[in-house]
Amino acid sequence: MLLTDSHCHLDFDTFSHELESLLKQCYQSGIHRIIIPAVSPENWDKVLTLSSQSKLNAAHFSPSSLPSSNTKLDAFSANKSKPHAQVFACLGIHPWFMDNIDKSSLDNLSLKIAQHTQDIVAIGETGIDKVIADEKNNIKQQIDFFEHHLILSNQHNLPVIVHHRRSHDLIIPLLKKHKVKSHGVIHAFSGSYQQAKDYVDLGFKLGVGGTITYDRAQKTIKAIKKLPLESLLLETDAPSMPLQGFQGEENSPLKLVNILNCLNDIRSESLEDITKTIENNINELFFNR
Repeated sequence: MLLTDSHCHLDFDTFSHELESLLKQCYQSGIHRIIIPAVSPENWDKVLTLSSQSKLNAAHFSPSSLPSSNTKLDAFSANKSKPHAQVFACLGIHPWFMDNIDKSSLDNLSLKIAQHTQDIVAIGETGIDKVIADEKNNIKQQIDFFEHHLILSNQHNLPVIVHHRRSHDLIIPLLKKHKVKSHGVIHAFSGSYQQAKDYVDLGFKLGVGGTITYDRAQKTIKAIKKLPLESLLLETDAPSMPLQGFQGEENSPLKLVNILNCLNDIRSESLEDITKTIENNINELFFNR
C-alpha cells in the first residue's frame, strides 16, 4: 500500500528537529510522497531546497553531493540504505500570509515559477479566506492574488492548490471565469454535496483530511460519502488540522493512515480500491504531465 500526503507543510519549523526521522517513518508506514505547498515568499526557497534534497536522496546520491542550504535543511544526510518519503514543492502565497505584501510579490512569484517550472508540481497554496478578510479588510487583495495564481496556473499548465473558508461563493465563479485547464484541488474541503459537486464538475479534486474524523462534520462526511472516489485526494495539512482525539497536538503526516482508515469507514469500496484510486487521482493531477 502506497500513499501520498497531498498537502503537508513540512517546511514549518515544527518539523525541523525531526524531519529526517519523520520522513523515514513515513516511508516505513507506506507514505512514499509528500506535497509541500509554500505559503509566502519567505519559504519559497526552503520548500524548493527540501524538494531538491529529496530528489537527490531518491537517486541515491552521497551526502557530500547534497546542495548547501542557508536554511540548514540537511534532512537527507542519513544512511541512504534507509529510504525516505520523497517531497515535492509548490509555490504560492496563502491568504493568511499577506501582511506587508504588495503586488511586487506577485511579480516575484511569476519570476520564481518561471525559473522553477520543472521543480514544482502545482501553484499554491492560494485561495480566499473570508474570516481573514473580515479581520484585515483585505478581500479585494485576496481576490486579486487568487486570480493571479489562476493565471499562472494556466500559463504554466500546473494545477492549483486552493484554500477556502466561507468562500465557496467567491471561489467557484472565479474558477469558472479563468477556466483553469490543469484543474487543481480544493484543499481541506468542507461543505455541502452541492458545493463539492460544483468543484468536481469543473474538474477539481477535493482534499480529504482531518475534518472527516469529527462527528460534528456530518455535512462534509455525507458529501465525501456520495462523491465519486475519482474526485478525492488524501491530505493531513500537518502541522495544522489535528484529528479528532488529538486536539491540541501538532498534526503529523503519519496521521494520513488514520484519515485513510476513517475514509474507509465512510465509503463502500474496499481499502485496496480506495488506496489505489486515490493514488491514481494524485498521479493524474500532479505527476502525469
